[in-house]
Amino acid sequence: MAWLSRLGLHTPYVTGVALPMILIGAGQGLALAPMTSSGVDGIAAENASAASGLLNTVHQIGSALNLSILTAVAATTATGSTTADIASRSGAALTGSAVLLALAVLAVLAQIVPARATRNERSL
Repeated sequence: MAWLSRLGLHTPYVTGVALPMILIGAGQGLALAPMTSSGVDGIAAENASAASGLLNTVHQIGSALNLSILTAVAATTATGSTTADIASRSGAALTGSAVLLALAVLAVLAQIVPARATRNERSL
């Protein structure tokens, strides 16, 4: 996302859009399945359906919330409607997206990793 946020008015498509999007797609493919599995790990069989539904609901709400935040960021960065202003808004929204992803990584490192280590220690 940080690479994609450098998108400008005259950025070449291949190096400015296509390659970052390939990395984003690979990253999502490698991250979403393990995160979903982790979200229902340790849940009793009789509660697995409810936990899976809750997990998917949180995914959807998180996506909608992030989109609204990034739309607000884009709306406040420029007031004109020229092509340069639109490119500036897009860059600001993509930079905001990179910041939100960095915050998500910090949340995972601060909350999920220590909790999993504690649970693993108890099972030994």
